[in-house]
Amino acid sequence: MSNLDPVTLTVIQNGLIQVCNEMDLAFVRAAFSPVISEGMDRSDGIYDAIDGSLIAQGELGLPVFVGTMQFSTGAVIDRVKSHYAGTVDPGDVFIVNDPYLGGTHLMDVRFVKPFFYRGELFAWLANTGHWPDIGGMVPGGFSASATEVEQEGLRLPPVKLWKKGVLDQEILAILMSNMRIADQRIGDIKAQGAALTTGEQRLAMLIDRYGAGVVKQAIAEMRHRAERQMRAKIADIPDGVYEGSSQVDSDGVVDEPLLIRMKITKKGEDLTFDMTGSSPPCRGPMNSVIATTKSAIYLAIKHIFPDVPINRGTFEPLHIIEPEGTFLYAKYPRPVSGCAAEVSQRIAEAVFAALTHAIPDLLFAAPAGTSGNLGVGGYDPERKRNYIMYLFTGGGYGGFQGGDGLSNGCSTIGISKMPPVEVLEQFYPILFEEFSLREGSGGAGEFRGGFGINYAIKLRRGEARVSMVMDHGRTGPQGVLGGEAGGVNTVVVTQGDKTYKPPHLSKDQDIEIGVGDVVRVQTPGGGGFGDPARRKTELVERDVARGYYTPEQAREKFGVRP
Repeated sequence: MSNLDPVTLTVIQNGLIQVCNEMDLAFVRAAFSPVISEGMDRSDGIYDAIDGSLIAQGELGLPVFVGTMQFSTGAVIDRVKSHYAGTVDPGDVFIVNDPYLGGTHLMDVRFVKPFFYRGELFAWLANTGHWPDIGGMVPGGFSASATEVEQEGLRLPPVKLWKKGVLDQEILAILMSNMRIADQRIGDIKAQGAALTTGEQRLAMLIDRYGAGVVKQAIAEMRHRAERQMRAKIADIPDGVYEGSSQVDSDGVVDEPLLIRMKITKKGEDLTFDMTGSSPPCRGPMNSVIATTKSAIYLAIKHIFPDVPINRGTFEPLHIIEPEGTFLYAKYPRPVSGCAAEVSQRIAEAVFAALTHAIPDLLFAAPAGTSGNLGVGGYDPERKRNYIMYLFTGGGYGGFQGGDGLSNGCSTIGISKMPPVEVLEQFYPILFEEFSLREGSGGAGEFRGGFGINYAIKLRRGEARVSMVMDHGRTGPQGVLGGEAGGVNTVVVTQGDKTYKPPHLSKDQDIEIGVGDVVRVQTPGGGGFGDPARRKTELVERDVARGYYTPEQAREKFGVRP
């Protein structure tokens, strides 16, 4: 297809990824909020000038944004055509967080910037940052009982926040007037904009070196090769129809599980994903917009075939039947705050469950599959200021053919890590009474699941409100091929001499706490892979010696008496 030599192609491909990596680093180093600066809840990428499709994404960004940013960039391109006569200027930066325009939840705010090279629109640069607050019913935005999107926060269509390089103070004033802790957001906004400026500089240097024509040729070849690689991987899967399922605990409003039914048809070099048998739209915030639903499938396949590069070509053999009429195709005004962090992981889990039947050697039991979103908002009387602490946590990965699952791994959808407890204790009036491995939570199997964690947060000063949108509280991450499920997510709040457990197990909001009150969370362990009775006795004995299981648990789960 191309006469581009392999060395030049490889250098340009890695150069484009490096541009994105440097954007990521510029963003994370300049951001004010610990969720970005420490937790790395952000992503940067380069997108096609014409349709916004993915050209390259950094290795340091969240996988769930892989698909969604190309949809939101496409929405910006459509907006330019309809509202700006199809023209943009150097230095323009659009801001958008509308979930129904290629987004996730409202807290994931995207900046999209046209990149010009010698006067020609060459590409779009885009990034996403998780803002700790965007307004709405509860501090942090994770309202567990919202029934319409307006209750979740400020919704932004694509508008120019920077015009020819000048920050629009009027739009900024509207933003600042609708968010809690607004003085910190301006630092994140400038960091996010600076990351795009870094991308402009680095991408221009790359094109200066090789020329616009050669770089465009390389981008086309990258797309072609990614598609060929993905098709070669799919070709090795036996033809057939494979089914799997997963469930969300509840929508936060109606205390009933939401079911995801996944049917994957493999034919030749293509995969077709059908989720139309899933639960209908829900009242609470666990609806998923179509961009997030598609992105969840993309990242699930990337988990299975990690060596295939990510760009538009990667997705060409993946055909998704849009699941209209289900909670996986949210339309305005359905609330969606749980879609990116939670529902996307249930979708990926259903993909894994289905394809385990086809390619068990490449698959694994279900991972913890929850981001463990916890928001604590209050007033610190010592520092005389309000605060919002948002954190997410890790859990166990599933066992796989030949190995046990990783303990305290990041969520399925991200590379984000919980900010260090020492950083959180410095920023906020809280104390971690416990942060430990959740022994016993790994699902039993020939290869057991990894373990979740226990943590306990005590409020030291003032009063606060606690909200959470988590999952896997009703059922643990599923085991496969005879393996058992991992431990479920649990939340317990101690308020004085009273103990409170959320009625929906993993979702609640506006729980009032005072000085000395404690929020205790146990995150899920991963599912087990294969029959527990086949686990080697010496491995069970090792786990007992390390305190991972008690002797009683070993007998019960593995039939072994250490």
